[in-house]
Amino acid sequence: MKLEINRHEVLEKITPLIENTAMRFGYIPIEIEFVKENHRWFLRIFLYSKEKDVTLDDCEKVTRSLSDFLDELIPVKYNLEVSSPGLERKFKSDKEFVIFKGRRVSIKLKNPLEGETEKIFKGEILDFNETEGLKFFRFDDAQELQIPRDNIQSAKLYID
Repeated sequence: MKLEINRHEVLEKITPLIENTAMRFGYIPIEIEFVKENHRWFLRIFLYSKEKDVTLDDCEKVTRSLSDFLDELIPVKYNLEVSSPGLERKFKSDKEFVIFKGRRVSIKLKNPLEGETEKIFKGEILDFNETEGLKFFRFDDAQELQIPRDNIQSAKLYID
């Protein structure tokens, strides 16, 4: 008999444990993904910290702290991958605009802003909220922009 797995239920169960464990080590899990690929389950956790870089040793510590508890909560065999999000990873959720406030980003818009022709900007996140959207400092002309959330196609960290 094949065991049916509801990945959303599994994520709901394990997310608080992952968040608490990561915070004990000074990290924020910016993405937690539980997916099936090529008939195998993968749990991927991407850690971030404003204060320090995520090292391989840190990923190993978090992995060791989590694995026994996760084995009890996840009813199938899975591969656990704990890593940093990478330097130029695309944002996957709105909370990343808040987490990365003050950081340099590249923004791609769905439509140019009024009076503009360009759709790609490099700058710094000044602020973000769901109703107002993104408050953004554009480097090209040192201009502060307010960009509605529904006009942002993608965003990623930008490294000089």
